[in-house]
Amino acid sequence: MAVDFTAIDFETANGFRGSACSVGLVKVRDSRVVDTDYWVMRPPEGFDHFDARNVQIHGIRPEDVEGAPRFAATYERLAAFVGDDVLLAHNAAFDVGVIKAGLQASGAAGVAVDYGCTVKLARRTYDLASYSLPFAAAAAGYELTSHHEALADAEACAHIAIDAARRHGADSVNALFDAVGLGLGHQDAFAPGDPECAELVDARGWRAAGHVLPKQPGKPWPTEGPNPEPNAQADPSNPLFGETLVFTGDLGVPRPEAKVRAAIVGARTADRVTRATTVLVVGDGFVPEDLTTGRLTRKARHVLALRDQGRKIHILSEPEFLQAVGGSWPEGR
Repeated sequence: MAVDFTAIDFETANGFRGSACSVGLVKVRDSRVVDTDYWVMRPPEGFDHFDARNVQIHGIRPEDVEGAPRFAATYERLAAFVGDDVLLAHNAAFDVGVIKAGLQASGAAGVAVDYGCTVKLARRTYDLASYSLPFAAAAAGYELTSHHEALADAEACAHIAIDAARRHGADSVNALFDAVGLGLGHQDAFAPGDPECAELVDARGWRAAGHVLPKQPGKPWPTEGPNPEPNAQADPSNPLFGETLVFTGDLGVPRPEAKVRAAIVGARTADRVTRATTVLVVGDGFVPEDLTTGRLTRKARHVLALRDQGRKIHILSEPEFLQAVGGSWPEGR
């Protein structure tokens, strides 16, 4: 079945969601890639520092965007490419949030957009240990060889949606998401003077430099901390909304803060793996590719054993978790 949409992927300079430094766009018509676009940009002024961890992930350095236009100056090009299409992204709440946060940080307006998340779509289409983009793309028959290069990631996202539409017999993006029991997200148009999005408010405050919760002198962080109630009003298109998370390994943020961040986006947290667990977040520098090398924590091995028994649990790296919940990568990670 044939579908039309635009896939998008951003890379950011730092932990602020609106600090886009590159974007990849892929236009799909009749389930075929018919056009692509890619460029680098400078993030909005005042939010344009490059965190070492972000540079390590995508390889874009300050000198690579020197002289490039600011994000807001490239928005017309982006909007013209997208047109009236539904935007798809692997963690669409993040990529669509990049647009709003970046434009609001620039004092610029944005048009309304409907969007869908291929992380959630992949969960309803494939049975994988990890729904990280390389794994989901491979399940769709597409080899992603340049992960964290924005155009390559957007192309991988597009092929996931194309394959899912074929598998579910859908002839439109709306029909595809209906077929798997998901709805599309919607971001309203906005203009200068409107209330600022939470990411921008947060970036102006104490999290702007990657701060974490204060630690009491002489007291170690609790192993787990409390499990706050999930935010029922969170964006349901966030890939963690409605999931039950357990954390393992040495995280770059204290687990109590990780649990708070998860609850804000609508996830439930727990202290140990049970029948209710749907996501295991793994620290200690874990990347999803470690699933193929065996470099796993004991909890992660337990999850893989439960998956062999038919349990629906998948493994998420800490960078993917932070992208879903927002916030800077802590100093020294």
